[in-house]
Amino acid sequence: MQLIKKLMLENKAWAQSKVDLDANYFKKMAIEQNPKYLWIGCADSRVPPSEITNTDPGEMFVHRNIANLVVHTDTNLLSVLQYAVEVLEVPHIIVCGHYNCGGVKAALSGQSLGLIDNWVRNIKDTYFTNLKEVDAIENEAARVNRLVELNVIRQVNNLAHTAIIQKSWAQKKYPYIHGWVYDLSTGHIKEIQTMSPDTVINKAHKYNF
Repeated sequence: MQLIKKLMLENKAWAQSKVDLDANYFKKMAIEQNPKYLWIGCADSRVPPSEITNTDPGEMFVHRNIANLVVHTDTNLLSVLQYAVEVLEVPHIIVCGHYNCGGVKAALSGQSLGLIDNWVRNIKDTYFTNLKEVDAIENEAARVNRLVELNVIRQVNNLAHTAIIQKSWAQKKYPYIHGWVYDLSTGHIKEIQTMSPDTVINKAHKYNF
């Protein structure tokens, strides 16, 4: 319980520090949110989106899951995506993975870990698609990190293949989609891929609006 009490005390100290700088800080914050970014990231505790991008509360709408996946049957993510795009009208979506990702390592391990196997299967599909490239990497850590990058690319494409994104691209010309990887060992972000609203979608995944 001491750990929980510590969090409560830290919250009070943080809130007071904000009020000390701006007496109306929370009054303004409570009115509405107007974020410019949707962050789809990994649930890993070492990758806090606001902290590593130095953004304030209200600037970033956030969805996190294991290994930053965009799964077409995940109604939780799709609901967040639709709200961010259609209601909040965010101009940028960021899919951010991180090196040494536990979910990616699990996909490469071949071991059954229980319920999470069903989720990690999505990463295994990316591994299968890029089997020759990934298996050609001899160093285990480098192999994991390359699959991290390939997984981010896959999730960016999965976003572009949703009707939500394609409708917004066709009618409103936003958002841009960015694929990033965060390096835990340096604190730096690496840009892997960017998709713009004029991206040409292949026939198999294209919706008409």
